[in-house]
Formats: sequence, C-alpha cells, structure tokens
Amino acid sequence: MRIIIIGGVAAGAKVAAKTKRMLPDSEVHIYTKDDYVSYSACGMPYYIGGDFQDWHQLIIRSVEEFEKNGVHIHLKKQVTKILTADKKIMIKNLDTDDWQFVDYDKLVIATGATPFIPDFANIKSKRIYTLRTLNDGIALKEGMLNANHITIIGGGYIAVELVEAFVKNKKKVTLIEKAPYVLSMLDEDISTLVQDYMLENSDNLLKIINSDVVSEIVGEEPVLDVITKKGYGFETDMVVVASGVKPVVDIAVDAGIALGVTGAIKVNSRMETNIKDIYACGDCAEKINMISNSPSWVPLGSTANKEGRVTAINVSGGVEDFEGILGSSVLRYRDLNISRTGLTEKEALKLGFDAVSVVITKRDRAGYMPDVKNVTLKLVADKRSHRILGAQAIGSGDADKRVNTISVGLLRSITVEELIDVDLTYAPPFSTSIDILISTAQILKSKLG
Repeated sequence: MRIIIIGGVAAGAKVAAKTKRMLPDSEVHIYTKDDYVSYSACGMPYYIGGDFQDWHQLIIRSVEEFEKNGVHIHLKKQVTKILTADKKIMIKNLDTDDWQFVDYDKLVIATGATPFIPDFANIKSKRIYTLRTLNDGIALKEGMLNANHITIIGGGYIAVELVEAFVKNKKKVTLIEKAPYVLSMLDEDISTLVQDYMLENSDNLLKIINSDVVSEIVGEEPVLDVITKKGYGFETDMVVVASGVKPVVDIAVDAGIALGVTGAIKVNSRMETNIKDIYACGDCAEKINMISNSPSWVPLGSTANKEGRVTAINVSGGVEDFEGILGSSVLRYRDLNISRTGLTEKEALKLGFDAVSVVITKRDRAGYMPDVKNVTLKLVADKRSHRILGAQAIGSGDADKRVNTISVGLLRSITVEELIDVDLTYAPPFSTSIDILISTAQILKSKLG
C-alpha cells in the first residue's frame, strides 16, 4: 500500500513515522515544498532570542533518519493537484520545474497554515518578514541582528514571543495591534494585565499601538516608513508580520474536499474527509471544541501531533477517534507565564452560556518561601449548571500548573463544587495550604448562589 502525506512538519511527520511502524511493508512518502522536514516551529522565537544558538537543534528527525526507517522524503516537491477519481497527485519539482504524477492508496493532507498578510503596499520588500518555516526563522534572526528598530504587526502568541526575543537582544520594538489590547484570545481583563506587564518590563524598548492597523509601508534602504490608518508614521529597520495565520486549503478545495465553517478542512473524529481514502490533520484541519461541541480552529503543535497519531492509526486500518480540543495553550513574556484552557468569558457568552467569572491574585506557594511569586487566575463557569467552562492564568509563579489541572477537569465536565473537593497536593515549596484553584472556586460558588 502506498501512503502519501502532503506536508512534513508536525502532523505530517507524525503520520509518516507511526504509519511506517504500524505497517512496515507499506510505502510511505512525504512531499513538501519546504527545504526541511520534521522541525519545531514553536521553538523558533527562542532560537531568534538566543536561548540556543544552533538552529539544527530545531530539527526533530532528519531526512536521513526518516529514510533509514523506510519513510521517503521529497523536499521542494509541491503537490499542486489531487486527482481524486484516479487517486493520483500532481507534483511540481521546485528546483527543476519538472512535473510528475504519483499514485496513492491513502492520502493525508497536512499542509498546515500560512501567515495572514494584510493588504498594504510594499509587502515584497526584503525587510518585511513572516515566521512560519524554518527558513523564515533563520532569516528573521539574521535580520534582527542587523536592525536597531523592529516593527511587529499583530499582537498574538508569536508577536509576544518575538517581542521578548527582540527586547532580550536590546532592539527597540513597536508593536501595532488592531485590538484594544494584545492577546485578544484572552479576556480583556487578563490581556490588559499582560500588556501592562510587557510595557513595564521591556527596558523602555517597547511601544504598543492599539486599535490601529498599518495602511502602508514604503521605502527600502536604509529604512522603511510605516504609516498607520490613524495617520501615525515612523521609521523602522524591519517589519515582522505576525497578524495571524490561516489554514492552507487551496489544494483541498480544488479537489472537492469539503471545508468546515471555520474555513479549515472538515474531518470526522477519525480525521477522514468527505472523500474516501483522503484524511486531513494538523493546522489545515477543523477541530471540535469539547466544551461547546462546536467547530473550532486553533492551530497548535500539540494538537497537530495528537491528530497525526490518530490519523496514522486509522490510515493503517485501526480505529481511533480524536475527540476534540480545549484550546489549552501557554506562553511567556520574560518572567510572566500566560496560560488558558477551555472557553474565555467572552467566548462562553457568545456561544450562549450564562457565564459567570471570578478573578483573584494569590501567592503560588507559602509566603515565607524565598521563591514565592504571584499568580492571577480567572475561572469561568456556567450559572445554570455550575459547570466550569474555562480558565486563564498569568503570573511569575506556576500559572500553567493551575490551568493544566483545570484542563483535566474540563474533560469530565467538572463543576465548581467538584473542584472545591479536589485533593490537591500541598507543601510550602509548591503551594499554599489552600491553593488558588480552590480559593477561586470557593468565591465563584458564592457568586453562583
């Protein structure tokens, strides 16, 4: 059996490796237009920032390792068309411009996501960067080292991680975000705290422009001129577009593969598309939010790996379901950890829940311990059922530990009352005798009535 995978970063590489282990006699191929395969895109901001110096450390499995295990890697080979009736793909060799057709028995689409590029002038300038591929990361670090002032368009996860990287390297940064605050995937009360912390902990190198968008970028050497819709203008050495990503689905649409309401490829719990023997996984595929049981699209490397595993099992003749996501995520800005799981309050209200929330700040361990730090936790619950819907936490302490605990509870539709009864571990170096999770739940219970 010949199994062809389009795309070879997180999901695609996972499908290939596991499928070959499950079906050792199968013929497994990865086709990618990239120069590399199986690398950690999530690690690139930390390479740029200087947490480690050798970008080769981002490569999880080399081409040689794949080939040794019987997985055939085809770099710089772009799949341009899927001929579903004939079970063939059409491939362009990006080095030679040659074309070829290849048969498949099973096909996996793992084309990922691509940066969303706003419609402004001069986007082809060599001083304008995105961060998605390993080549992007290598080029972006080189550009940073030669810049004094850097402009970031967007205020999401990647943008915040890049601000940290640039400030760490003593670069002046201007961040332009169309929302009133950064990290709009959080509730405003939490995002505002994050933005305040960023401004206070950036060595006076960071400026944030909210509620505005770039309308034009002009010039080339030695600097670019950035002009915003509200008329603000300034000079910069380089621009990073980090205004979000969108699923790569063109080849799927052309083949008649259905998309979901989010614009990503619609799949069932076994990662099957509407066309027999064609699967999709990773950032190009739509997910189900397990709290609302509604379609969702949250592109995360952790999810891509899980979906890749499930896809491989089903491609290989097994039966495995991917139940969905909670949207759990974590990032940092210097000493501030930022994490979330489930629904935010604004998401819950939009989905029709009668959402109630509580926000408290508390020490993450006993106050007499030398490394005690604060954590701010927001807990969201449904007033009718008392079911916990989500959590957000920030702080120099162990914010993600509290969010991970909630994520487990969300899988079992835990209520506020049940959370109060959870038997959490306690010792002075690890928590207070009544952990912030319990304290928040107790306050939320009284608010629910």
